[in-house]
Amino acid sequence: MEISKHQKTALVFGGSGLVGGFVLRQLIAHPAYKRVVSFGRRKLDLKGEGLEQHVIDFDKAADYQHLMEGQDVFSCLGTTMAKAGSKAAFYKVDFTYAYETAKAAAAAGANQLMLVSSVGADPESLFFYSRVKGELEAAIRELPLWGMHIFQPSLLLGPRQEQRLAEQLAVRLTRGVAPYIRGKVMGKYRPVEAEDVAKAMIAVAQGLQPGQIIYDSEAIHEIANAGTRLLR
Repeated sequence: MEISKHQKTALVFGGSGLVGGFVLRQLIAHPAYKRVVSFGRRKLDLKGEGLEQHVIDFDKAADYQHLMEGQDVFSCLGTTMAKAGSKAAFYKVDFTYAYETAKAAAAAGANQLMLVSSVGADPESLFFYSRVKGELEAAIRELPLWGMHIFQPSLLLGPRQEQRLAEQLAVRLTRGVAPYIRGKVMGKYRPVEAEDVAKAMIAVAQGLQPGQIIYDSEAIHEIANAGTRLLR
């Protein structure tokens, strides 16, 4: 499918999050996009040429389908059990909201989806977090999109709004050992910068590759550092 360069519209869900924030800022500066449309619970303190922000009720995602006209969908929605407060609340954000917004965007005519998932995502997993991520991936795969790119980073590194001292120390240690975690077996567990995940998502979107492709942490790192070169 051919899309005119420098005329694309990107749809972003979860722009207030760690990865989503980097995605938004990078998209605004990217020459391929004429419009960047962000959907969230609140307006972000972010400006840029072509940026549009819509405050929506994620419980009624289908009601905003008319605003979701674009080619590339960047789904970065997600929370933590600590923030959600319960399994039900976590499931609502990480599965229901992520799925319903992707479904609405697909119905509006989107071509390809870049989804932030997680290493270990498996609908049969014994771990609740990994099971929810796996269920989301399985559901997303059934949507009518010709390009579906699923990013499965391991530990995400980056400036979080809330980070305790122990977490800060763990991140410093992790950054030191990350370059040595490599290979087909261990590479997928390599910690990755949230900024690199955003870079990889946007680079992959420019490749216009059809089909369903998964990118682990090592692939994300290499794509982010290679520009637009894609890894299968």
